[in-house]
Amino acid sequence: MSKLDIITHFINGERSDTQSGRYADVFNPALGVPVARVALGTTAEVNAAVAAAAAAFPAWSNTPPLTRARVLFRYLQLVQQHADEFATMLTREHGKTFSDAQGEVARGIEVIEYAVGIPQLLKGEFTDQIARGIDAWSMRQPLGVVAGITPFNFPVMVPMWMFPIALACGNTFVLKPSERDPSPSLLHAELLKQAGLPNGVFNVVQGDKETVEALLDNPSVQAISFVGSTPIAEYIYARGCANGKRVQALGGAKNHMVVMPDADMQQAVDALIGAAYGSAGERCMAISVAVAVGDAGDKLIAALAERTRALKVKDGMDKDAEMGPVVTAAAKQRIESLIGQGVKEGATLVVDGRDCKVKGRENGFFVGGTLFDHVTPEMSIYKEEIFGPVLCVLRAPDIASAVDLINRHEYGNGVAVFTRDGGVAREFVRQIQVGMVGVNVPLPVPMAFNSFGGWKRSMFGDHHVYGPEGVRFYTRHKAVMQRWPNTASAGVEFAFPQMK
Repeated sequence: MSKLDIITHFINGERSDTQSGRYADVFNPALGVPVARVALGTTAEVNAAVAAAAAAFPAWSNTPPLTRARVLFRYLQLVQQHADEFATMLTREHGKTFSDAQGEVARGIEVIEYAVGIPQLLKGEFTDQIARGIDAWSMRQPLGVVAGITPFNFPVMVPMWMFPIALACGNTFVLKPSERDPSPSLLHAELLKQAGLPNGVFNVVQGDKETVEALLDNPSVQAISFVGSTPIAEYIYARGCANGKRVQALGGAKNHMVVMPDADMQQAVDALIGAAYGSAGERCMAISVAVAVGDAGDKLIAALAERTRALKVKDGMDKDAEMGPVVTAAAKQRIESLIGQGVKEGATLVVDGRDCKVKGRENGFFVGGTLFDHVTPEMSIYKEEIFGPVLCVLRAPDIASAVDLINRHEYGNGVAVFTRDGGVAREFVRQIQVGMVGVNVPLPVPMAFNSFGGWKRSMFGDHHVYGPEGVRFYTRHKAVMQRWPNTASAGVEFAFPQMK
């Protein structure tokens, strides 16, 4: 390929190149070579996108919710028609298997389906005759210009956690996608335009740290949604809040799965293989720690080792691929360095995924499935979010010890327990200090009509994403009291009003 395509911004209904003259390569991780270049925006592009969104807000927010819903319904139909195009972009720029990419698109579609019901979701409450001649009601109104800063690991789905609900509520939106896999952002923009969304209501600014900071500092941006690592989430939350913005910032994870001695071992092993190694472990809900309780450990390790060694690591477009590459050469280097650190700190390396080579894809960023046993809480591979295909197994003598171990970890995103004992499961759900819990379900990702979010240092802010929490995040509550005079005035009242 002699000349690489340029992935541009989308501002006020049009694609536009960058003014900075800066570009970054976009790689196909399976090949290890650039397949496109992405324009890196400046504060000027961010300000232009925010200005376009601000200009579009009055008309869009005054558009009836039913009309907004109909635009989103047409967009829903277009996304369904282009689902495989989205999935192909995902595999090409992220590396995940095509079937996994199709699943990501499907989960994003669920949020659009939820957002289409916005006329029902925006209904307020009404109370007749709260006092003599006075009625009261509540209403929810949009914020204005809102922005989303989204990660590389779900470049289709995570933006769809945000903008369909934001737009349905009457806000206008600026998206800053990951520069590692930015193509889906422009397809979103084009399909929204085809669906009838007015210019300026949805904008895309490609870029890096400069564009993020410009969004955080622009006074016209009312709210920021973010998904990424904990250090960046904390930074965005602090800076956004300091600038008076509403912020939801989802951070890192170290998701545990507790395997009880009475669990269906085959079911538990199947769950762990898929949840630990699916998408090469590059999921915020990936299971990266298995806690084997009692005598479950040896049986679990033996079965996991066999399955981990047999994983089909290939180009994600291969139909029988079970795991593709990680997203960048830097990610591969970091993951392999942490594997080495785990060995150095005394964990038992049962299956080593370093130096993984795929025939015909020798330059790809592949890391094989890696399995550690006898990991302890003091080790780096337990404390850090590896974000790669590395599963650590810890041993616990009983369920109380397992719960205490998990509750002491700084992250609290997702967790699962596998057991046949309903009493154990019930107490686990009640006592665990984690935002999303699965019982014999390894990846408890809520449906669109619930809300997604973790606890502790996995989540900064008061509102989780999508679902009812998303509607609350993208709107403000207004309380109204109304009286129509039909009698003579009772005169001036200096006491605090009481309803009689």
